[in-house]
Amino acid sequence: MSGVDVQVTFQRAWSRDEVSSATMALFLIERQFADELDMTSDDATSVKAVNDEVGVSWLFSFLSADKRKTYCLYEAEDPDAIREAARRIGLPADVVVAVSELRPEQFA
Repeated sequence: MSGVDVQVTFQRAWSRDEVSSATMALFLIERQFADELDMTSDDATSVKAVNDEVGVSWLFSFLSADKRKTYCLYEAEDPDAIREAARRIGLPADVVVAVSELRPEQFA
């Protein structure tokens, strides 16, 4: 997937309540690539298949302006599952951080 150009459009807002279960936690994964990322729909399908096997869910990603770094939000039971999925698909998982959701409307 190295050298692949990724452009993602999100059609609707994501709601954690719609996709989560009691055993799943949120993780932010930072991935660094040597070359610009250029991901195809076949690549995304392969990632989803491996994620399904391992039991993790890719919710969405942000791509840096230079297209060499992604920040991906995942649901998983633990960080080891995310690292295993990344290993199987051949993607970096340079930093894996457990996170929680914080939205401005929570303070209104």
